Formats: sequence, structure tokens, C-alpha cells
Amino acid sequence: MKKHPRSDASPNAVDLTPAAQYVRMSDDGQQFSIRNQQTAIAEYAKSHNFVVVRTYQDFGKSGLALKHRTGLRELIQDVVSGQSEYKAILVYDVSRWGRFQNDDEAAHYEFMCTSAGIPLHYCAEQFTNDSTPSSSILKALKRSMAAEFSRELGEKVFRGKSRLVQLGFWVGGMPGFGYRRLMVSADGRPKQKMKFSERKSLTTDRVILVRGPRSEVECVRNMFQMVLNGRHGCTAIARELNRKGIKCEGRPWSHTEVHIILTNPKYTGCNVWNRTSAKLRGKIVRNNSKRWIMKSGAFAPIVDQETFNRVQSTLPTTADQLWSNEEILTRLKKLLVTKGRLSESLIMKARGMPAIGTIHRHLGSYQEIYKKVGFQYDPQNIFQGQQTGRSHHLRGEIVKQLTDMFPDSVKVSHLPNRNRSMLLVDDRFDVSLLLCRTKRRKGGNLHWVVEPNPAEREYITLLCTMTPEHNGILNYYLFPRIDSKSHRSYEADPWLATGIQLKSLSQFYEAARNLFATRRLRQVAY
Repeated sequence: MKKHPRSDASPNAVDLTPAAQYVRMSDDGQQFSIRNQQTAIAEYAKSHNFVVVRTYQDFGKSGLALKHRTGLRELIQDVVSGQSEYKAILVYDVSRWGRFQNDDEAAHYEFMCTSAGIPLHYCAEQFTNDSTPSSSILKALKRSMAAEFSRELGEKVFRGKSRLVQLGFWVGGMPGFGYRRLMVSADGRPKQKMKFSERKSLTTDRVILVRGPRSEVECVRNMFQMVLNGRHGCTAIARELNRKGIKCEGRPWSHTEVHIILTNPKYTGCNVWNRTSAKLRGKIVRNNSKRWIMKSGAFAPIVDQETFNRVQSTLPTTADQLWSNEEILTRLKKLLVTKGRLSESLIMKARGMPAIGTIHRHLGSYQEIYKKVGFQYDPQNIFQGQQTGRSHHLRGEIVKQLTDMFPDSVKVSHLPNRNRSMLLVDDRFDVSLLLCRTKRRKGGNLHWVVEPNPAEREYITLLCTMTPEHNGILNYYLFPRIDSKSHRSYEADPWLATGIQLKSLSQFYEAARNLFATRRLRQVAY
């Protein structure tokens, strides 16, 4: 047997069986968990003639789902592919392998390893994992206990947070536009205002919301007043704020951000929690208002309750209810007279115009819209416009998938004075999203036009090659940066191999983090 390097290897190390160890901690606060697991595994390995030649680890990852656990996924992939250099896998206990809510899922991943000839050893358990009836029963019981622990912990956390909300403390993450977080002691004494992404230092400390800068407070009040003054929907308010150069936490306003402010009871000083939930890392669910946990008068209000209630009754349920077909046509005809032509970009930039999606829902396709206003259009421009529309929709879908898939880690961001969405990962670095349109080469084969935005070339880039109709994605690639101004890519293009191909968007988060870490290491070395 091949001798495996080991710093503390004895002369008889050649007789040891090579093994991999898998370690996991579910919370960043468990500072010594990984080290403790490795110590216990090392003792087990020494007494059972194993030598650890490979380590797989997941830091701060819940054991409820596999999709976020890069270490375990990599281990299983290596085992199944037959590329592993070890003959056993050492895990601290059953719960470190996973707290899967379906016991069969944990058994399935273990079976994949054992069927490849690489058994699991639970180093801290009181039974030997040897497939005997007694060990199988104990293992199944331990898996159920691990899953039940997560369910009970989730209920305890929910009850604890509900109590804190009803006491007037903030437990809902970032405060939002117009407010700031203030850390207070357990007896309510103010300690300090918290900056973006800061966490409280002591578990006994609490957080409340206080009014933010005067400019933000006045902006929020103006938004409510704009609704009450007349025909101002969320899209119109966002455009007016952007026209005045007012930023939403450093980025341009959107319809969604305005809507969130106008409909959130916290701006009346009401502490609200559990508007959405994702029990046991499941799908995010929007809860009925009867399930919200609320405490009135918890914070200093920005608008009074009467103003808030009037806005709720005045604000259209959807943007479509704000506009009539006749009013949209009137505005489009005025724009045509002023500009002499119509295009998607002109409509999007025009002041006082509804959103593109609202226009399409009222009036139909671009062909139907242009026909109704009497504009003679070029069919080729219509086709390109349809492609552009589908690309914009597809871009939005990708952003939504990633923010839904990684709600605690991936957010939408924008560069200063830019409207293009980017992805902010872990509040640490931005990722550019680049969709490559499809064209046909002279020989009939497809190629993709890679044209990065000049302002985004220095950023990590998620490159997506689109279908010819621009209604779907063929492949995802992650690049540390894209220096070229323009590139024509094709199938089997060697240039694509310089990036990391993702099998699905579920791999985005870990791949982006690894790429960011690699870039930083190179910068330090340089």
C-alpha cells in the first residue's frame, strides 16, 4: 500500500488505512467545534489504524439541506466518481453528517459511499457502524433524534424571537431606509448605533430602531404624501426620486423598494416580524397578516397611523390599476410627437410613463402598441426589441432565483449612478451578471457575443449564454474578471474553459466565495 505523508507518522504508518474526515459546524459562533471534531477523529483514527489524508469541511452550514454544504457535496462527488484516494470516511457523530428532516436522505448519502466501497465511521458514537441489526436500529434512532433536535430548536427560536418582538426589540435584520439600529443593554440603556452588517457583541444585548438621517426621514414622509396628493404609484415615485438624485442606500430606487416602504407598518413605529417564514430551511412563505408578530409603539414613528392607513386604502393593489388604456396611449402619442419615433429605451426613460410591464399588460405586444399609436416601425427592430424584452425578463429571473436560493447571502446591488442589477455576496463583494446574446455565424453555427459593461469588467462575473430566442440559459460560467471589450464565443471555445462552469445556479454561492478568496490570496501574494 502506498505510504501517505503525515507529520506525526510512525515507522508503521505504511500499514495504516487512508481515510477522509468530514467536519461541520452549523453556526459561526461555534468557534471550537471544528477543532474539537478533528481532535476526536484523530484519536479514533490512531486507535483504529487510520491515517487522515483528506479533509472536507463546511463552516457555518446548517445540517438541514445538502445544497449549501459544499464540503459534503464534494466528498460525495469524489467518492461516486471513483477519484478518492482514501478507503474510509470518518465523521464525529450522526448529527455532523446531517440533521436531514427525512431520515432516508442521510441514509441515501451514506449508502452512496458504502456502495462505492468506502464505509462511514462515526467516531464519537457508542455503536460500531457495521450494518448489524443493533447498530442499524441505533443509527436510525440517532438520525431521528438529530432531526427532532432541529425541529425543537426551531420552535424554541421562534418563541424566543416572538417574545423579544412583543417586548419591542428588533429581530428582523437590517433596519431599512429611514431607520438605524441602536444597540441597548438588557435593561434598555443605549450603547451605540450599529453600522451596516455589524452584529451585537453580547447575547444579552438587544436592538431597537431609531430614526435615521433627517434627509431619509423626510424622503419617507414625502413618499407617503406623494401617494395622498394624487396619481402617484410606486413606479412614478421611484422615477421622481431617481430624477432628483436621491439614492436608496447608495443605489437607484425601484418600484419594489418604494412599495416595501409604503406598505411596511414599521414606519408607524410598529415592530413587525414573521411576515415571511422559511421553516427548517424550506421554501420562503408569505404569511397571512394574522400570523404576524406585532408590537405597536415600539419605535419612534416616521409617519402617523392615520397617514399610513390612508395610503393603504389609496395605493393601488397593482400598478395596472393605476393606469387606464386611454391614459397610456395618450402619453405614448405625446412621446411619439416629441421624439418622432418610439423605442423601448425611449419609453423607459420618459418621465411620467408607466413601467414597460404595465404597458404590455394593458396594450399587448410592441406591434400592437405601435399600431395603436400610429407609429410605422421596422420589423427587425421589433424582433430585436422582443429579444431585449426577453433578456431583461430572463435577467430578472436569474437575480430572483439567486436571492431566493441564498436569502441570507446574496442581495441585489447597484454601482453608483447605475441601474443595472449586480449581486452582493455576503455583504463583501459584488458579482456582475452578463447575459450573452446569440448570433449565427456565416456557416450557420451559433456564437455568443460577450460584451461586458465597461464599469463591471473588474468584478467577478457570472456569464450566461442564452438560447437563440433569448428565453432560456444554456450554460453558466463564473469568471474572476473579463478584461476584453468584446469576444465572440462558441461551443468548445477554449476561452470558456478559463472560467468555472456551473452545472446549476445552486453552485453559484460557494463558487463565487472560493473565487473571491482566490483573488484575494493572489492580490496579497502579488
